Amino acid sequence: MSSPPIFSGLNRQVFDEANPAPYIKGAVRGVSEEIVRRISADKNEPEWMLEHRLQSLRVFHEKPDPTWGADLSGLDLDQIIFYAKHGAENTDNWGEVPEEIRKVYDRLGIPEAERKVLAGVGAQYESEVIYHKLREEWAKLGVIFLDMDDALRLHPELVREYFMKCVPNTDHKYAALHGAVWSGGTFLYVPKGVKVKDPLQAYFRMNAPNMGQFEHTLIIAEEGSDVHYIEGCSAPKYGAIGLHAGCVEIFVKSGATVRYSSVENWSKDTYNLNTKRAIVEKDATMAWVGGNMGSGTTMLYPCSVLAGEGARSDHMMIAFANTGQWQDTGAKVIHLAPHTSSKVISKSISRGGGVCVYRGLLKVSPRAHDITSSVECDALLLDDESRTDTIPDIQIRNNEVTIAHEARVGKLSEEDLFYLMSRGLSEERAKAMIVSGFVEPIIRQLPLEYSVEMNRLIELEMEGSVG
Repeated sequence: MSSPPIFSGLNRQVFDEANPAPYIKGAVRGVSEEIVRRISADKNEPEWMLEHRLQSLRVFHEKPDPTWGADLSGLDLDQIIFYAKHGAENTDNWGEVPEEIRKVYDRLGIPEAERKVLAGVGAQYESEVIYHKLREEWAKLGVIFLDMDDALRLHPELVREYFMKCVPNTDHKYAALHGAVWSGGTFLYVPKGVKVKDPLQAYFRMNAPNMGQFEHTLIIAEEGSDVHYIEGCSAPKYGAIGLHAGCVEIFVKSGATVRYSSVENWSKDTYNLNTKRAIVEKDATMAWVGGNMGSGTTMLYPCSVLAGEGARSDHMMIAFANTGQWQDTGAKVIHLAPHTSSKVISKSISRGGGVCVYRGLLKVSPRAHDITSSVECDALLLDDESRTDTIPDIQIRNNEVTIAHEARVGKLSEEDLFYLMSRGLSEERAKAMIVSGFVEPIIRQLPLEYSVEMNRLIELEMEGSVG
C-alpha cells in the first residue's frame, strides 16, 4: 500500500506565511561593486571567482533590458536586497537547523519527502543553503551532492571547469546579474555509469520582503549515468516586489540521462527571470518537466543544446496565469548534430485576466541532418478576459528534417461541465476536474508526491473560479 501524499494538506497559507526577518534590518539595497565584493569575501572565494563576479557586473551595466516579452518596467532593482544571511550554519543534521526555519520546511513537507522518496535533499533560505544531505549509498559510489559554496571550496577545479560555461554571463542582462551576485544553489556530480534510482531535491525559499534570490545549480552527469533532480521554490506575498534570477547549467555526457523537474510557486510579488540550459552529448537524453504557478511576471525558457549525434531532449511544461500574472514561458531546442530528436509539449491555463505566452525557439544547424522534432502547444482559456499567445521561432538550415508544430486554444466545454454537474458536482469542482485532466499528461511525469503538490496548487488557483 502506498504512503499518503506528502502535500495532501496543502493550503495557500503554507506558502504565504512568513517568518520575522530581523536580519534584513539595515540591509543594503541595490546592486553595486561593494555588495559583490562583500558576497565574495563572506564566502572566502578564490580570486578567479571574484574576478568573474566583477566582470559580470560590468556586463550587467552594459546590457539593456529585453525589449520583448513581459513588461519589466515595475522591477526597481534599487529596492531589491541582493544578499541577506539569516545566520544559520549549513548542516547535514536537520535538528541543528533553527526551529523557526525548520517549521517552514516541515510545513512544506521537505523532511518527510527526504525520508520517503529522496536520495538527497538541500534547502536554501534567503541567500544561503542551510541544510544539505546525501544518502550514504550514493556517496560511496562517488556521487557529489553539495551546496555550491562547499563545492567551490572542496572541488575548485571541477567547478571552475564548468561554471557559467553553459550559460555565459554575456548571454543576457539577468544572466550577467546572476554571475555577479549568485549565492547558494546546488552542485551535483554523477560519476560514469552510476544510476541514481531515487530523485534528489533542492528547495529554495525567499522569506523577507524585497528579497532577491540568485542560486546557481550545476549538474554534471558523466558518461552512461542516470539521475533525476527536482527543484521547488516559494515565497510569501508581501505587496513588495522580489526578484528570482537563478541559473541552471546541466552537462549531459555521452549516453547519460538527466531528468530535471521543477515546481516554481513564487508569490505574485516576484519577478521570476530564471535561466536554464543543458548541453546534451552523443546518445544522451535530457528531460525537462516544469510547472510555473505563482510569480506575477515570469520569463523562463529552458534550453537544450543537442551537441552530440543521437542526442534527445524532451520539454514538458505547465503555466497557470491568474489575475495580474504574465507567464512568458517556453522552450529552446538547438540541434547541432545529426540524428538528434526533440519533443516539446506545453500546456497553459489562463483565468481572471491572466496572460500566458508560449515563446519557443527550434533551431536546426546546416550539419544536423536527419533530425526529428515536434512542438505541441495547448492553451485553455477559462474566461473571456484572459489571454494566450503562441510565438514560435523555427529556423531550419537544411532539408533533411522532420518538423511538426501544432498549437490549439480552447475554452471549457459546456457539454463536459453539464455532464459533470449532472453527476452532482458543483460548477467550481467540475471546472477544476476538467483543468486537472487537461494538465494530467505532464503532471504524471512527476513523482507521486510532487504530482499531488502540482494538482493541489492548480486547485488553489481555481478556487473561486465561478462568478
